[in-house]
Amino acid sequence: MNIFVLADEQQKTEILSIPVNQEASLTFASAITELSETKSYDAFFILTNSADIDFARFDRKPVYINEVIETLSGSAFSNKISRINGWPGFLERPLWELVSSETENHVRIFNLLNRKVVFVKDEPGFVSARVISMIVNEAFFALGEKISTIEEIDEAMKLGTNYPNGPFEWAEKIGIENIYSLLERLAEKEERYVPAPALKNLYLEISERV
Repeated sequence: MNIFVLADEQQKTEILSIPVNQEASLTFASAITELSETKSYDAFFILTNSADIDFARFDRKPVYINEVIETLSGSAFSNKISRINGWPGFLERPLWELVSSETENHVRIFNLLNRKVVFVKDEPGFVSARVISMIVNEAFFALGEKISTIEEIDEAMKLGTNYPNGPFEWAEKIGIENIYSLLERLAEKEERYVPAPALKNLYLEISERV
């Protein structure tokens, strides 16, 4: 199976951190302009710069986009488009969450990538990104209230829960902008997701630097 993957270097590294099945042939590109012919591919992973892409060009073949916050139901995507989480740190995992209107062929494609796939509801943040964002937010509440330091909170979470990363390590890896944007979206319906003041202040500081 020939699979086209539009990805940055970090995403490419994470995908290849688990060797793919020999039946899968992956072609990586950093820009969609490198894709001149779609007929020779069986599936497409569009993990960067999907906003301006004409998805009709993929001839109704399976297309997976990196879209953590926006839902399929709230967009004009065709029913051949599926959502995955391409945020930093998630593509190297052996289990990927998938939102799709169909289940046909997906399992086979992900098996060739040596990943297990779990189908989840079409909601912002999937499951894991939503949970991790909440953990990060609570850590920022604790930091803002001067309960402990960044280093101590990270160490306590790793030792107490056996997490691979502490909440601030997760935030740095995933990106403050990603965490904050997801929490803002989730907070539109549930107040418990409102970003902590310390997290909001850091997000605004980062935004001003850009």
